[in-house]
Amino acid sequence: MDIKEIFKGLAAAFISLLIFLILLEVTLQIYTRMYIYYDVEMSRYAVEIKDKSDNPLIGHEHTPNSSAYLMGVDVDINSDGFRDVEHSVERNQDYRIAVLGDSLTFGWGVEMEDTFVVLLEEMLSEKRPTEMINFGHGNYNTQQQVNLFKEKGLKYNPDKVVVFYFINDAEVTPVRSNWLWISRLRSVTFLWSRFRGLLSRAAPGQTFETFYSDLYEDSQPGFIAVKESFLQLQGITEEHGIELQVVMLPELHDLVNYPFTAEYAKVKTFLRANDISVIDLTSSFAGYEDPASLWVAPDDAHPNALAHKMIAEYSRTFLEQGGAINE
Repeated sequence: MDIKEIFKGLAAAFISLLIFLILLEVTLQIYTRMYIYYDVEMSRYAVEIKDKSDNPLIGHEHTPNSSAYLMGVDVDINSDGFRDVEHSVERNQDYRIAVLGDSLTFGWGVEMEDTFVVLLEEMLSEKRPTEMINFGHGNYNTQQQVNLFKEKGLKYNPDKVVVFYFINDAEVTPVRSNWLWISRLRSVTFLWSRFRGLLSRAAPGQTFETFYSDLYEDSQPGFIAVKESFLQLQGITEEHGIELQVVMLPELHDLVNYPFTAEYAKVKTFLRANDISVIDLTSSFAGYEDPASLWVAPDDAHPNALAHKMIAEYSRTFLEQGGAINE
């Protein structure tokens, strides 16, 4: 075979691949406008709502005044970069609570009025007028949450800071990719998610349970950062006369034989040893035999509106009474 035939064959293969990718992209663009696909929605969130932060310990922030339709709900970001109504920096007479957390606190896949932050504001206001400011960002860990509060939260002069902690908050702070724009292509997101799935299945003995449990080895940098960040936040709140509480949220895949009891116990032991008030809501959800009924989608175990309501109800007394309850 001469060189011309080789080039013809390569050209034909390239054109065939290009046509396939174009058809795949068009098909996925149509499909994802009709049906929710988790990986695509997460990619859209990263591209349409988030922007790179100048602070590497924060990594990314919401773009102020941005909006998108994600996971079947409207997501509107206020002028300070939060999924919340506008809040004046100047205080009124309301009791003010700054709420730190990740995508669960942000309310991924749930209408804003159904998030536990909004529900808790309504519940706590029955006892005294309360204003809750939602600092929740998707894909944040404890280090990012604390550094965001340092940059944007202190100016609001809150009476209390509540951290809603989740099992993946011990992951290492990610570096935002400069190639993130390419995820606007649905085909890239689809193929990358399939590739990651193959890699995870090929890894011997690797499950999402072992992945999370491994994060809590004492030598792991993410877990070290969790402990350092909580102590840093404690120092900041004590210096400014702000109460600090932590609410631990359960992972919703298995509530009968909960897989992360030991990991959460390590976090609670650390917090209590440092006099940080904490409650673990896992026990309140224990034994729930149909956890999928609490998910926003069959392939997404973020809490849905029902689960958000349960979180609000189960944490209400703890937040009302402050450090008086320490489960």
